[in-house]
Amino acid sequence: MTYRTVAASAAAFVIALGLAGTAAAHAHLKRSVPTASSTVAGPTQVEAWFTEDLEPKFSTITVTGPGPNGKKVDKGDTHTDPADAKHLIVGIDGATPGTYTVTWAVTSVDTHKSNGSFTFEVQK
Repeated sequence: MTYRTVAASAAAFVIALGLAGTAAAHAHLKRSVPTASSTVAGPTQVEAWFTEDLEPKFSTITVTGPGPNGKKVDKGDTHTDPADAKHLIVGIDGATPGTYTVTWAVTSVDTHKSNGSFTFEVQK
């Protein structure tokens, strides 16, 4: 093999790795309000920011609580911020003291799905 053949093969390999990383991208939770494991005073909504733009019709946040057998307390109005497709928001009906669980399931614009959950506490 000549130097040019080796260099061209190496360049093609590096480009292929870069494209594979892009194709395998998923939306991961970057931050939230309230933050995971925080204690807050009566929030009226939960906000979550992700690493990728989201498909609003296929992305949800569900909030349950307080307690392990808590009922659903979100308003079912999950939506993305019109100014930021990475920002997902849902309203909350009355946050009484206790521990709440936030469960999110999102689909990024490249159709990859991801999900997760975290808790926060409302002050007593």
